[in-house]
Amino acid sequence: MTKIAILLGSLRKESFSKKLAANVASLFSAGYEAEIIEIGNLALYNQDFDDENNVPAEYTSFRNKMKEIDAVLFITPEYNRSVPAVLKNALDVGSRPYGESVWNGKPAAIISQSPGNLSAFGANHHLRQSLVFLNMPLVQQPEAYIGNVAALFDENGNVKDEGTIKFLKSFADAFVDLIKRYQS
Repeated sequence: MTKIAILLGSLRKESFSKKLAANVASLFSAGYEAEIIEIGNLALYNQDFDDENNVPAEYTSFRNKMKEIDAVLFITPEYNRSVPAVLKNALDVGSRPYGESVWNGKPAAIISQSPGNLSAFGANHHLRQSLVFLNMPLVQQPEAYIGNVAALFDENGNVKDEGTIKFLKSFADAFVDLIKRYQS
């Protein structure tokens, strides 16, 4: 079973990112299991924790969990034209201590979403910059920018537009193709 971690850029319990994650997780091919990994409990990264051998238990748990993961799907809103702090913090925690990054070589994909028309384009591209540095091969096409996300879901949190479901399925398939390339 190939394990895909889903990291959310929003901590809100009814976040659009979380709803999208539930919908996309169901679109992966057989043999691919997606799981949302909690990142809201991670203290802000401080190198002193590693240097002084005083690493918070949440760091250790997160790092160990990510070592077991085969690929990572990031689903995020945009905060002030960039990546939400919780997501950037998770990247920092996982990339340390130096030389022990849990991200190295793991295939990744990004879905950005926004209630507005811009679809969190800025967050998507800022996140790509970090992932390139972390040596995470990325799905290049199709790019996934989901605008007007508030109107996307029915009362049960399911995507109600068939065209969007079809697009998200093509995105999930492209991600699976990327994962397969890096598993062989």
